Amino acid sequence: MNQTTSRVETNKAVGGGPLAGVRVFDLSQVIAGPHCTTILANLGAEVLKIERPDGGDDLRTVGRYKGREDHEDYFHANNCSKKSICLNLKDDHDREVAHSLVARADVVVENFAPGTVDKLGVGWRDLSSANPQLVYCSISGFGQEGPYRSRLALDPVVQAVTGVMSVIGTAGSDPLMIGAPLADVISGIYSANFILAALYEVQAGGLGRYIDVSMQDAMLSALGPRMGEALQGGVNPGRFGNQNPMRVPADTYKTADGKFISIIVQNERFWEPFCRAVKRKDFIADERYKTQPLRVVHRKELTPVLEEVFASKTAAEWCPILEAERIPFAMVNSYLEALADPQVKHRGTVRELDHPESGKIRVVGSPGIMSGSAAHQFAPPLLNQHAEEVLSEWLDWSDDEIQKFCHAQTFSRQRDTGK
Repeated sequence: MNQTTSRVETNKAVGGGPLAGVRVFDLSQVIAGPHCTTILANLGAEVLKIERPDGGDDLRTVGRYKGREDHEDYFHANNCSKKSICLNLKDDHDREVAHSLVARADVVVENFAPGTVDKLGVGWRDLSSANPQLVYCSISGFGQEGPYRSRLALDPVVQAVTGVMSVIGTAGSDPLMIGAPLADVISGIYSANFILAALYEVQAGGLGRYIDVSMQDAMLSALGPRMGEALQGGVNPGRFGNQNPMRVPADTYKTADGKFISIIVQNERFWEPFCRAVKRKDFIADERYKTQPLRVVHRKELTPVLEEVFASKTAAEWCPILEAERIPFAMVNSYLEALADPQVKHRGTVRELDHPESGKIRVVGSPGIMSGSAAHQFAPPLLNQHAEEVLSEWLDWSDDEIQKFCHAQTFSRQRDTGK
C-alpha cells in the first residue's frame, strides 16, 4: 500500500462519500476554483480553504444587497462543506505552516494569476518535492504558458474570447453574454475531473500530477459539440435568439397569460405528435414541412402561425397537452420559479443548512445522487473558523502552539490594519 493510500485510509473517519480521507488544500477564491473544490467536498473530501487574513475570499464582500447587508450570500453559494484557516503566504512563518499542511494533503487547487504561487513559495515545484504523490491543479484564464499568459481573465472576458458572445442574441443584435458565470463553473467542473483521474492514478501506485486548466480551453471544449460549422466548414454561425438553427419548431412561444414556453421538435419522431398537440394535423401532409430541413427552409412561414397557436391558450392549458404527446418542452422559469420547481423539490437539490451567523441558508447541492454513503454537507465556514481544529488534527499541534500561532496572527492583523 503506497503512502497516499495509507494516509487516505487513516483519514476515512473525516466523513462519508467516495473521497472520504482525501485532503484538499484549497488556495482558490471567487468561483472557478471554489466550484471545483465544492465538487470534491460534496464527494466527501476534506477541503481546507486558505484565506487571506485581511478579509478572505473576495466573494465574502461581493454582492451584498438590500435586506442582506450582513450576509455573505455569494460566498455561501460557492463554499459549502469546507473548513477555513487564515494564512498570510507572504509571511515566512505562515508559509512554513502552509508547507506543513500540504505535506499532509493529497490535492492543491489554486487560481492565482500564473506565476503568483511560485513567488509565494507554494507552487508545484515547491510543494511536490516534499510530497511526490501530490495532485496540484492550477486554474487560470488562459493557461500557464502562451501569449495570453499574463492577461487577467474573468468570466465575461472568457465568454468574449471563446466566441460565446457572438452567438447570443437575435439577428442584427450586438454581442451578448450569458447571464451566469458559466466559464468559471465549466472550468471548475473540468478541473475536478482531472483531479479525480490523477487521484485514481496515485491510488494505483503512481506519482502525483500537475494539472494546468485554462478557462479559455474549458469553454471551447464545452462549446465543441456545437462548433461543427466552424470546425469542419470554416463557417461562423449566426445569432438565432431562442430558435435553433438546425431545427424547426424550436423556440420559445408566448402563451395567452403572458408566460413563455420552450419547445423543441428534436427529430421527425416528434413532428406528428406536435402537430396533433397544436391541432394542426394538416401540417403533417404539407409538403413544405415534411422534413426537418424543409421546415428550416420555411421557418419564416411556420413561425408566425405557431406563435398565434400558442397565444390561444394559457401555460396551464398547454402543459398537459404537450405532456400527453411527449413533446420536449418546459416553462421559461425565473430563478425563484426554478428553485421552487416540483422536480427540484422531489430530488432535494436545494438544501437548507444552519449557518452560525446567517442562520438558515439555502444552497444548491450536488446534482447527482449516489448509492451508498453520501458526504455530509455542512454550512460554508466563517473566516478562520477552523484554524484550531486543523492545526490540531492535521499537524498535531499542542494547545500552547495553537494559541501562540493565533495570538501572532491577531497581532499581525492589528499591526497591518492599524486597529
